[in-house]
Amino acid sequence: MHHIKISELFYSIQGEGRYMGVPSVFLRTFGCNFKCAGFGMPKGELSEERIKVAEFIEFYKDYKSLPLVGTGCDSYASWDPNFRHLSPYYNTDDLVTRIMDLLPYNRWVDEHLVITGGEPLLGWQRAYPELLSYPQMLALKELTFETNGTQPLQEEFKKFLQKQWHKQKGIETITFSVSAKLSSSGEKREDAICPEVVREYEMYGHAYLKFVIATDEDMEEVLDVVNEYRKASFMGNVYVMPVGGVEKVYSMNNRKVATLAMKHGLRYSDRLQVPLFKNEWGT
Repeated sequence: MHHIKISELFYSIQGEGRYMGVPSVFLRTFGCNFKCAGFGMPKGELSEERIKVAEFIEFYKDYKSLPLVGTGCDSYASWDPNFRHLSPYYNTDDLVTRIMDLLPYNRWVDEHLVITGGEPLLGWQRAYPELLSYPQMLALKELTFETNGTQPLQEEFKKFLQKQWHKQKGIETITFSVSAKLSSSGEKREDAICPEVVREYEMYGHAYLKFVIATDEDMEEVLDVVNEYRKASFMGNVYVMPVGGVEKVYSMNNRKVATLAMKHGLRYSDRLQVPLFKNEWGT
């Protein structure tokens, strides 16, 4: 039986992308290959908010007690080693039971499962075939991986998708929501932009790109990066979203980002968890 280190497990509505507004169970795994400390910061600077939070780590006993941050990664506790003690390991038996308990009717009806992070394709792919094969999970209709698009699919997982999931539910019921990181994230382009990896996702499900932006300069970078993906034969849609893990920052630039999306013929994605729930943990 596999074990997965889980940062959060909660029921909410999807706030971003293709399935915005759909009731979903979110399974947030621990661990990521990026820090994204540049979000919301002046160009070339990195946020230290999560570092300051970690200085008082003894005061935080669970996720709900952690403060939100206005800059850097808004899910910092799902990968920063300082907070790893807040993310327990669950075996797949316990995980399925907890998922069923979250659903309104204690079974899948029309809800989706969203596996997010951190980076959910970084180290847990080996556990997903077992998790998704439980009898209680067979009625699940739609599955989304929220990924940064840098992690290739492992052979065992690809075989599961082809031989079991695709035959039972169809390739379009798997979605790879790819939040590719621009330079504003603080990550290096050569590490963050992996067109061949994302092109492979399209062979196993529906894949699209999401970019967090705030400025005209960000949009110019989006257009340049999307051109790289297109050269690799990526066919999916492209969304742009406003920067802002807290409402004050988000509301400063959401209209501008929507206007930029219209100007360049891209899709705008809101971040419903920010205005609706203030982006609190577990939403």
